[in-house]
Amino acid sequence: MNKPIYILGIESSCDDTSASVICNAKVLSNVVANQEVHSKYGGVVPELASRAHQQNIVPVVQQALEQASITKEQLSAIAFTKGPGLMGSLLVGTSFAKSLALGLQIPLIDVNHMQAHILAHFIEENSKIPEFPFICLTISGGHTQIVKVTNHFEMEILGQTIDDAVGEAFDKSAKILGLAYPGGPLIDKYAKLGNPKAYPFTKPKVGDLDFSFSGLKTGILYFIQKQQRINPNFIAENLNDICASIQYTIVEILMDKLKNAVKKTGIKRIAIAGGVSANSEIRARLLLAEKHWGWSTNIPKFEYTTDNAAMIAITGYLKFLNNNYADVSVTAQARLKVTE
Repeated sequence: MNKPIYILGIESSCDDTSASVICNAKVLSNVVANQEVHSKYGGVVPELASRAHQQNIVPVVQQALEQASITKEQLSAIAFTKGPGLMGSLLVGTSFAKSLALGLQIPLIDVNHMQAHILAHFIEENSKIPEFPFICLTISGGHTQIVKVTNHFEMEILGQTIDDAVGEAFDKSAKILGLAYPGGPLIDKYAKLGNPKAYPFTKPKVGDLDFSFSGLKTGILYFIQKQQRINPNFIAENLNDICASIQYTIVEILMDKLKNAVKKTGIKRIAIAGGVSANSEIRARLLLAEKHWGWSTNIPKFEYTTDNAAMIAITGYLKFLNNNYADVSVTAQARLKVTE
């Protein structure tokens, strides 16, 4: 019987402090401390985020170990987010992981946050594990890209946003409508009650596999301003239809690019990753694509889509199997491509 491999994953790239323990590919705990402080500012304040990480990291790690019913001495290795992300936030997780690994004299594993979003699909609990090669649409507040995944650590960016990320498009549109931050989930909620064809918004014209959302945001802003001049209560009276139309347009853009990627590569295995993949319309459209175009689609469990440490831990586990460890001199990197 092989000895179980316990990996502690630590995620601190943005505003959530998270720790997770996995045994082989099975999640034993996945604790996330959300930072409420940012909602009143309408976005993440980096200085406040790093301070909150410092307060949260010890209790979160402690809780993750307790929930997993193991002691820190049983850990095989510690995996942490090296980047990309907010530098102050990354430094908290990096310093903590280094110190703990040194103290316990166990391997340290650095994890690329973007790769981890994709590799979250290999957590045992997911209903199915993608087969290689597959195409992954990674969509979050900071990133929008289509990645060809040949094996666990061989990835190629086929297309990406040339300006804003899709999560930002959702949140900024919500802000224009006077909705609270983060606004993406609220647009999703109201869209379910509205008519997606009520207000046609123009889709940006960029390359086959690249994305652009800045023009769409501007178009939505001008449209709302124009309507409010005619009727000051326009948003309140038509909120569901506006949200449904915005969501429909954004999801159409994503699906168009995925279709192009399938056409170009001939790969019909599709996965989604990142916080925006929690969106109900995207999930519904992907399931339709399975029926209509014969795609095989992989949609991760809801809790593994947003930033969480289980995805860091599973990536750490896969790297551990390859003896791919980090040196203690490793440093956090605010900018990091999925291929690095």
